[in-house]
Amino acid sequence: MKTDTIFYAIFQSTPAILLELAGRSPQTASQYNFRSIELKQTAFRIDGVLLPQPNASDQTVLFTEVQFQPDSELYHRFFGELFLYLRQYPNTADWQGILIYPQRSIQPPPSPLYQVLLDSAKVVPVYLDELGEISQLPLSLSVMRLIIEPEQTAPEQARSLIRRASQAESTDGLSQATLIQTISTIMVYKFSRLSREEVETMLGFAKELRQTRYFQEVREEGLAEGLAEGLAEGLKESIVEVLSARFGTVPETIVQQLDTLTDAVALKGLLRQAIAVASIVEFAQQLN
Repeated sequence: MKTDTIFYAIFQSTPAILLELAGRSPQTASQYNFRSIELKQTAFRIDGVLLPQPNASDQTVLFTEVQFQPDSELYHRFFGELFLYLRQYPNTADWQGILIYPQRSIQPPPSPLYQVLLDSAKVVPVYLDELGEISQLPLSLSVMRLIIEPEQTAPEQARSLIRRASQAESTDGLSQATLIQTISTIMVYKFSRLSREEVETMLGFAKELRQTRYFQEVREEGLAEGLAEGLAEGLKESIVEVLSARFGTVPETIVQQLDTLTDAVALKGLLRQAIAVASIVEFAQQLN
C-alpha cells in the first residue's frame, strides 16, 4: 500500500484528524466529506479534497497532499491542480492547502513562483516528526505520529495509544472504536508482512482481551460502521455510474449532494430513480 493511501483512508473515515492537523476545530468534522475530484476535460484527479457540506458554517475547501519522497515538481503539480479546480468551480468560497511531510527535509526548496502562497496562511505545512512525542499529543495527532514511528518502537507506542483510547473520557470527538480501529489499520500497513490476526496479537488483543465486553463492543461497532459506510459508498458509485452511462457527464452538484447522504435505504431508492428517470434534470429534482 502506498503511504498516501493510508493517509487518505484515515482522512476519509475520520476527517476530524485532518482538520486538527490544519489547525481547525475537529468538532466540525461532520460538516465535511473527504473525497477525490476528477477535473473535467483533463487527465487530472485530485485525491485529497475535504469538501464542506452545503449547510456547513465554514465553506473553505481543504486540498491535501501527502509527500513522503523528494519531488521537485510538487509545487507545480499541487498548485496547478488546485487552481484548475478553482477555475472549474469559481463559486468556491475559500481554500486552504495542507502539505504533509514525514520530515522537513522532504519539502521542496523555496520557489519564487509560489513563495507568497507558501509563506501565507493559505498553505499549512505539516512535518510529522515535529508534532511532538506521541505520549504528549492529543490522541488524534498521536495516531498520525504513529505512521512514521520506527518498527522497533511502533508496537509499544500502539499498545500505549490503545490503552489511552480505551481509558479516555474524551477522544477529540472520535469514538473509541474508530481510534482503535485506525491504530490497528496503521499497524497492519506498517507490518504488511504479517496477517491482521498477528498484528492484533502484537497489539495485545489476546484471547482473554477478545472475550471482554469492551473489546467485543469496540469490534462490533467498528465492523458495523465499516459495513454501513461501505454499502453507502458502493450505492453512491453505482448511482453515478448509471447516470453517466445513460446521460453522460454527471454534474458536480449532483455528486456533491450524493456525498452528503449516508442512509442506505434512501440511496437504494435513488439508484432505482437513476435507472427509471428520463433525464438528468428529472433525477436532480428527485434528489432535491
